[in-house]
Amino acid sequence: MTGLVHLDPAAIPANPLIRLNPADNVAVARVSLPANAQVAFEGASIRISRAVAAGHKVAVAEIPAGGVVFKYGEDIGRAGAALAPGDWVHTHNLLFDVGERKYEFATALTDLPQTPVHPRSVFLGYPRADGRAGTRNYVAIVGASNCSAYATQKIEDAFQHESFDGSGIDGVIALPHEDGCGKAEGADAQLLRRTLDGLADHPNVAAAVVVGLGCEVNQIGYYTRPEAGGAPRRGFTLQESGGTRRVVADSVKAVWELIDEAGKTARAPCPASKLTVSLECGGSDGFSGITANPGVGYCSDLIVKQGGTACLGETTEIWGAEHLLTRRAVNRQVGRRLLDMLDWYFDYVGRFRDAPTFNSNPSPGNRAGGISNIAEKSLGAVAKGGASNLTAVYDYAERIAEPGFVFMNSPGYDPPSVAGMVAGGCNVCLFTTGRGSCFGFPTAPVIKVASNTPMASYMNEDMDINAGTVADGEEDIPSLGKRMYEFVLDVASGKKTHSERLGHREFVTWRIGPTL
Repeated sequence: MTGLVHLDPAAIPANPLIRLNPADNVAVARVSLPANAQVAFEGASIRISRAVAAGHKVAVAEIPAGGVVFKYGEDIGRAGAALAPGDWVHTHNLLFDVGERKYEFATALTDLPQTPVHPRSVFLGYPRADGRAGTRNYVAIVGASNCSAYATQKIEDAFQHESFDGSGIDGVIALPHEDGCGKAEGADAQLLRRTLDGLADHPNVAAAVVVGLGCEVNQIGYYTRPEAGGAPRRGFTLQESGGTRRVVADSVKAVWELIDEAGKTARAPCPASKLTVSLECGGSDGFSGITANPGVGYCSDLIVKQGGTACLGETTEIWGAEHLLTRRAVNRQVGRRLLDMLDWYFDYVGRFRDAPTFNSNPSPGNRAGGISNIAEKSLGAVAKGGASNLTAVYDYAERIAEPGFVFMNSPGYDPPSVAGMVAGGCNVCLFTTGRGSCFGFPTAPVIKVASNTPMASYMNEDMDINAGTVADGEEDIPSLGKRMYEFVLDVASGKKTHSERLGHREFVTWRIGPTL
């Protein structure tokens, strides 16, 4: 067994096991536990039969072979063999065989009485003409295809030593990618256009230059069409400009013109209702669903109470917990649309021979961190959505128009998932991790939330917030959620995240169709 083991195994605290729900027959090891250790648990003593890493599950009751294993008060599978209290429970003896989910709609609606409105309700942002507000103010260089990716990056490089003092611009940011050609017209091309169009017409973007090769499938004319609206745009192709160096020169000239056209912009007070926050998790562990994700959930509820928006994605990581979300849907139509997105994803994955099953979604790092299957992961992941009502469900990169807690159809793979939510209008990202995922996005600040203190400590140059304080007994979820909310407002007002300072820009588009 592998896992994060940074504590002296002999130094066992008085409360080494965390039971998340009274109905659970497994608990989570708060620290690494050695074999044969006698540990206290709810007034009794349990002998640990073999070494268990922090974040992993331990049986706290007799579970017969084939018996249901409960965590978070929910079914996460069947015991592959008879389990006794103190047994390590993981992929070797937990079968992925969850019972059929029964769907209810709008049966668990709430007005969040347990989450009072936070007194701080303003951030310093960039008000936009369409009513949205930016947390950053960039000129974006959008690549139309992989064929123009190199030139797109060279345009940004031309500004690396420039000072934008007095211009109101935070910088020039390139969005190169590996898509845009080798595909037929159809759903896949439309998906890419919707994504890039949303990134160009984004509250964090003051103006955009779109760069193509000239002969690719994804033509720049779509982005420069008169009806596109939004922020000012210019378009160039390598073939029309006369090659790489000339398209870079043309684009650099256009950037300076666009800065003058956008005018001198200054941050101004904006209500927290203008926040649209994407909720993402990556490199999860057994603590993610106990500390970081519930903390983000409390924070997202605070944002919703202010009239803002919190967007949950990763369709593959709600399977096994989707029944909890349908109960919070404001009506049957919203709940049914969520299930339709899940059905679409099952069909999508099923089109590919030798495609991985949904249960293979937990990565090696997830498994090493204590997560055994997708149901367990999803039950922890949906905690990022707090307790707010589900007001809307969007397809990938669709413009987010409804305030409140919403969902977007996206893959579990972090970069394209965040790209879709940012393209939909998210102006900040809350990203939780237990293993230490290092991620950033070009035009939206990403706040990294560590689920456990050891990782937060040794990766302190990448992690913005340590949620491990909850497992350490130093903080509760409301206190953590309030601290996150304050941090979100600070970042929205211009405070740089670690990902921004390090220059992380993991931009990946989602390609769902075949390559021709």
